[in-house]
Amino acid sequence: MPRNFFRRFDRSLFARQPCLLIGALIVIAPAKSAAADDIMVTKTPAIPYAAGSSGYNWSGLYAGGHLGYAWGSSNWTATTPGAPKVSGSFSLAQPIDTFNETGSFFTGLQAGYNYMLPNRVLIGGEVDASFPSFQNLAGLSIGGATNLTSPTLGAETFSETVLASGTVRSRIGYAPGGWLLYATGGFAWTYDQLTLTQLSTGTTESPFLWRLGWAAGAGVEAPVASHWTARLEYLFTDYGRSGTTFFAGAQRFNSDFSVQEIRAGVNYQFGNDALPASALPMVTKAPAAPDLDNVNFHGQTTFVWQGYPAIRSPFEGANSLPRGGQGRQTTDVTLFAGVRLWRGAELWVDPEIDQGFGFANTHGAAGFPSGASFKLGSDYPYARVQRYFIRQTVDLGGETQKVEADINQFAGSQTANHLVLTVGKFSIVDIFDTNKYANNAKTDFLNWSIINAGTFDYAGDGWGFTYGAAAEWYQGRWTVRGGIFDLSATPPGGISPFGSDLDPTFKQFQLVGEIEERHELWGQPGKFKITGFVSRGGAGHFQDAINLAAITGGPTDINAVRAYTSRPGVSVNLEQQVTDTLGVFARAGWSDGNVEPWDFTDIDRTVSGGVSIAGKQWGRPDDTIGIAGVANGISGVHQAFLNAGGLGVLIGDGQLPNPGLEEIIEAYYSYALTASMRVSVDYQLIVNPAYNADRGPANVFSGRFHAQF
Repeated sequence: MPRNFFRRFDRSLFARQPCLLIGALIVIAPAKSAAADDIMVTKTPAIPYAAGSSGYNWSGLYAGGHLGYAWGSSNWTATTPGAPKVSGSFSLAQPIDTFNETGSFFTGLQAGYNYMLPNRVLIGGEVDASFPSFQNLAGLSIGGATNLTSPTLGAETFSETVLASGTVRSRIGYAPGGWLLYATGGFAWTYDQLTLTQLSTGTTESPFLWRLGWAAGAGVEAPVASHWTARLEYLFTDYGRSGTTFFAGAQRFNSDFSVQEIRAGVNYQFGNDALPASALPMVTKAPAAPDLDNVNFHGQTTFVWQGYPAIRSPFEGANSLPRGGQGRQTTDVTLFAGVRLWRGAELWVDPEIDQGFGFANTHGAAGFPSGASFKLGSDYPYARVQRYFIRQTVDLGGETQKVEADINQFAGSQTANHLVLTVGKFSIVDIFDTNKYANNAKTDFLNWSIINAGTFDYAGDGWGFTYGAAAEWYQGRWTVRGGIFDLSATPPGGISPFGSDLDPTFKQFQLVGEIEERHELWGQPGKFKITGFVSRGGAGHFQDAINLAAITGGPTDINAVRAYTSRPGVSVNLEQQVTDTLGVFARAGWSDGNVEPWDFTDIDRTVSGGVSIAGKQWGRPDDTIGIAGVANGISGVHQAFLNAGGLGVLIGDGQLPNPGLEEIIEAYYSYALTASMRVSVDYQLIVNPAYNADRGPANVFSGRFHAQF
C-alpha cells in the first residue's frame, strides 16, 4: 500500500474501538502547543525546571506512546462432562519476525497527571492502552497454542491471543535532579480471543474473553527535549483464573494468564509553558542552534471512511468489488522518533497503530481508491514498526540551505550539493517517485495510481515497506538516486500466503534508479523525474499459467509456474508550479505485462495528471482543491490470464470477456481546521473497475480527518 511521510467509518467504530479515539485525541492535543513552540525557541533545550530548584518540574498533564515486548505463561484445564480433566500450559512469548513484523511486541498510548511535592516526592495517576502486533499465520500475537487429546473428542488445538490490553495505575516516585524513579500499580484488563479446533472434524470456535486483574511495576524517566521525556518501565500483570465454554463439544477451558512487559516510551509534558520566566532558560526569537536539535518527535493520526453504492455486476470473482456496495474505514496513529548519532547522521524509528480494511479486503480495482488501506487488515488495532533506518547526509559544497524540522527530518542546514545515504526499513516511495501535489494519501489524493505511478511495482510487504539501501546525489539542478531493496517472499497474486512477508533470504530483490531535474518555467519552480526498476526473483509468466491450465484442465494458477525471472518498468513524473496557488502534475509509466506484478498492483500501462489549487484566492490559504484523472491498462496476455480465471494482486473477477481501460477521476477538498488539523471530502468515479467493462462504474465517496504535530 502506498505510504509516504517524507513527505481507516462506520458509525459504531469508536463505540467498538474507544482506544483509537483516545489515541487520536492524544496525538491532536499537543498541536497548539507545538505551534507555539515555533514562535519562541531557546538557545538551549527548553527543559522546564522548578523555580528555585535544580530539578525538573514533573507536575502537570502528560500524554505519549510506548513500544515494548511481552512474555508470560498460561496454565489451562479442560473439562468435559463425564470425562477426566486434561491440563497443560503454554508460553505467551512469540519470537519477533522482522520480515513479517509479527511476535509478542506491542505499541500503545498513555496519558496521566503528576503532582510533585516540595520534597520532590511525586504522586500521580496514569491510564494506558496497548495493542499487540499483527497476528502471525498461526493467529497469535501475545499468546500461545497447545495440542491436546480430549477423552471424548480426540485431538484438538487450543490457543489464546491478546487483542488489546490496558491499565489504570497510580504512581509514586522520587525525582533527584532531572531523573524520576517511580513505582506503579493498579487495575489491569485484557481482551483476548480463544480458539479451539477439533482436528477430526475441523470444527473451530473462537470466543472472546475479558480478563480483569492487577498490575505492578517500576520505571525510570528523564527529560530529553523541550516538553518531552523518555522512560523505561517494567510491568507485571496478573489476570487470575477464568475461562469459557466451547459449546460444540461442551468443553470448559479455564486458565490463568500472567504477562510481563518491558516498555520504552516518550511523553509530551503539558503546562510547563506557564512557569515564570525566572524558571525557564533564556529565550530568543532566533532559531535554536542546529547542533542542539539532537532529539526529534512528531506524530500523526489519520481516519478515512469510504463507501460506494451498488454497482452493475452480472458476475463476481474472488477479488471483485462486491456488487451490493460497501462502507469501510481505516485508522492509524504514528510516532516519528529521531536522534542524531554523529555529524550528518540520524536514526529514525516510526512505531504505528493501525486498524481497519479497504473494500473487499483491498481488492476490486487496480487503481485502488484508498492509499490509507493496506493489503492486510484487522477489526482490532494492531502494532507495526513501519520504519527504522539510518540516514547520513554529506555536504559537497555550494550554497548553504536551511532545513526545517519535520516528520522524519531534523532542523539544520546542508549545502546545495550533497549526498544522502539511507539504510534500513522504509518505503521506497519515501524517496522515489515523489511529487509535491500527488504523493500523500493522508493529505492529498487517495487513489493508489494517482499518488504514485501505477506501473511503479515498488518492493514492499503488505503495508508497503521493505529493507534496503538508497543513495541520493544532489548536484546543481540534478539529482541521481539509486537503491537496492528486498522483495516479498512471493508475489501476492493468486493464492500466496507469504505474499505479504518480505523474503528473509534477500535472494529476491529490486533495483531502482531515478534521475531528477529541477527547473524554472516563467519564474516558477518545477521538477521532472524518470524512475526505472527491475525486480529479480520467483514470478510467473501469464502465458505459462494459461498453457498449464489448458493441459491439466485445472484452474489458472500463477503459483504453479513461478520461476526466477526479471520484471522491469519505467515511469516519468512531472510537477510544475504555475502560480503561488496553482500547481499541475502528470505521470506516465510502462512495466512488463508478460510477468505478474510483484508487490504493488495490477497495472502495466498508466497515464495520469491533475491540478492542485490552494485556497488563498477565496480567503482560505491553507485549504486545497485537487482534481486528477488516470487511465490504467494491462497487456493482452494479462487480459487473457484474468479471463481464464486467474487472480492478480488486487483484481480477478473470474472472467474478463470485455476488457477495457480502467479510468478514474478523483476530486477532493481539504479544509484546514487549524495549521495542523484538516478534514477532507473526496469523490472518485471508477469506470471499468479491474478492466472489466461488464461491471461498474463505482462511485466512491470518502471522508478523511488528519492531524499531525
